[in-house]
Amino acid sequence: MLSTDAVLEQAMEMKAQGIPFVLATVVRCESPTSAKPGAKAIVDAEGNITGWIGGGCAQPAVIATARKALADGQTRLIRVSPTKGGEVEAGVIDFGMTCHSGGTLDIFLEPFSTRPSLLIIGASPAAQALAGMAHRSGFDVFAAFPGADAVTFPDARQVLDGLDLTKLACGYPQFVVVATQGKRDEAGLEAALSSTAPWIGFIASARKADKLRIYLKERGHDSDRVDAIISPLGIEIGAVTPEEIAVSVLAGLVKSRRTTALSAAVTPAQAVATKQAAGCCSDTADEVAARPDEATDPVCGMTVDPATAEYRSSYAGQDYFFCCAGCQHSFEQSPEKYLTVLET
Repeated sequence: MLSTDAVLEQAMEMKAQGIPFVLATVVRCESPTSAKPGAKAIVDAEGNITGWIGGGCAQPAVIATARKALADGQTRLIRVSPTKGGEVEAGVIDFGMTCHSGGTLDIFLEPFSTRPSLLIIGASPAAQALAGMAHRSGFDVFAAFPGADAVTFPDARQVLDGLDLTKLACGYPQFVVVATQGKRDEAGLEAALSSTAPWIGFIASARKADKLRIYLKERGHDSDRVDAIISPLGIEIGAVTPEEIAVSVLAGLVKSRRTTALSAAVTPAQAVATKQAAGCCSDTADEVAARPDEATDPVCGMTVDPATAEYRSSYAGQDYFFCCAGCQHSFEQSPEKYLTVLET
């Protein structure tokens, strides 16, 4: 088990490397508990815990909440206690726990997510306005276009004089906005398609975008990838000036960022790989995908993530998930007893 200093050192290293994680800190406890106030742990995007914030009953609640915190960037305060359903302070998320210890833990979870990378191709007034606004809105901004420099894009982390994207410090970005607006539109779009960016937008009218899609397909670019280019781009607000266009585009970027949660989602395939590596099961991706996001341990009432639950049993054609081996054992000894309680 790592010391608090070692956990904090690892957190600083992960932050410096741009690896998303949640720092979990025990802020209050009621004995008996194995973790005490000040205890810390790191939870990564795959749900792995480094450090100590309590035993088997506390960890599923921390992992499930950490994933949500990484997805929306919001801090959370959770309570893991044997008295779920009682009165709790505003802002506290209550998780039940009746396993073994019987104590209470209040745990604060603080997400440290990477800034999503945005490449702006073009040097138009709208491109320059978008760079500044996106930087202040939490994006890691890059810019590329022949003749572009740091004076044109003072808020960009890197500016390329040209369209050779192999020189980008971020590898390939998550978001690309082509804001050429009549100057080398074709070259800008082809540069965007040369990247592996999952999201490409083009500031243009629908008519112009349709013509350029035909051009790109005739040039041999993948038809599906060309059709996926978003244009017209942005949220409709009747924008006219470059600054208004930038506001519209940024609104669309923020919406996409928050709804896709690109850096925090754990896919069914990742969940399968994690559990198989630990020797826990041999589930298929389809089986994991078919499960609900949350389940209730029928023995203790604990909220459990079915995708990563180590302890589970099947009874009468139904799968049940448990926070620990003790709850699983109790259920398997007398499943009807606990299912009756669960139903009521």
